[in-house]
Amino acid sequence: MISVIIPHLNQAAALEACLRSLDAQTLSRDLFEVIVVDNGSAMPPIDVVAAHPKVRLTYESDPGPGPARNAGAAVARGEMLAFIDADCRAHPDWLNSVLRASRSSPADTIFGGDVRIWQAENASLSAIAAYESVFAYRFKLYIERHGYSGTGNMAVFRRDFDRVGPFAGIDVAEDMEWGQRALRAGLRFRYIPDMIAFHPARSSLEELYAKWDRQIAHYRNMAQGKPVWRLRWIARALLVLASPAPDAVTVLTSDRLHGSDARLKAIAVLCAVRAHRAMTMLSHLGRRHAVAWNR
Repeated sequence: MISVIIPHLNQAAALEACLRSLDAQTLSRDLFEVIVVDNGSAMPPIDVVAAHPKVRLTYESDPGPGPARNAGAAVARGEMLAFIDADCRAHPDWLNSVLRASRSSPADTIFGGDVRIWQAENASLSAIAAYESVFAYRFKLYIERHGYSGTGNMAVFRRDFDRVGPFAGIDVAEDMEWGQRALRAGLRFRYIPDMIAFHPARSSLEELYAKWDRQIAHYRNMAQGKPVWRLRWIARALLVLASPAPDAVTVLTSDRLHGSDARLKAIAVLCAVRAHRAMTMLSHLGRRHAVAWNR
C-alpha cells in the first residue's frame, strides 16, 4: 500500500485537479490512500477533499511544505510514501511506476520521477512555459549529479523515511537538506523516467522571480557559516550571470521544445531569470532574508 501525501496552501482549484489525476490512476484504488495536509490556508479545502472518496484531510500549523509533509507521514498507513505537490497532476500510471520501481530496485533506494510542464490541449506555448519546459524541474539532474530528488515527485519506503528523519522547516531547501541526510544514512536515489508528474507553467516573470527569491534565501541560509562563504557566494553569482551563454545550447538542443520560436522565447526568459538571480544573490551578502512559503 502507498500513502500519497500532498501539502496544501491556498490552492483549492489546483488541488482539485491534482485529486482528479489521482482518481484516474491505473493502480487499484484499494492499494493507495491520499492524505492532504493543509498548512494554514485562509479557507481549508474541506469541500474539495470531501468530493473525493478515500482522501483524508489533516492540518499542520508550522509553516512550510516540509512540516506539512511530516504531518502527512505521521498519519500515513502505507509501506511507501509518495510525495506530490498540490499544484501538480499525476500521470495516470504514476503510482504503478512507483510500484514497479520498488520491486525492481535494490534495498535502500529512494525514487524520484520526471516533472513536465502541463499544457492545455491545443494551447500555444508561452515564453515562460518554453523556458520552464527545459529548466524548471530538472529532477534527473538533481538525482544523478547532485544526489537528491525534489519532493514534488518522490517516493520512499516508510522504513527509509524513518531512518533519515523528518523534513526540515521553511528556512532551508528541505528536499536538498533531506537528500543530504539520506545519502549520509547510506541510501541512494534512483531516477525513474516514467514516474511522471505535470506542473503548470508560471504565468509571469514575477512569479518566476518570486520562486527564485525563495530558493536563493534557502541557499544563502545553508551557505552561511561555511569557510569563506561570501567569496564563494560572489563567485557563484558571477557564474549564474554568465550562464545563459552555455545554457542557450541546452535550449537549442532540447527535445522538450519544437520550433525556433519556442527556443527563442526560452532563451529570452533564460537571460532575464539568470540576471535576476545574480543580482538577488549579491543583495543577500549583507544579511539573512526571511523565507515565506508560496502564497
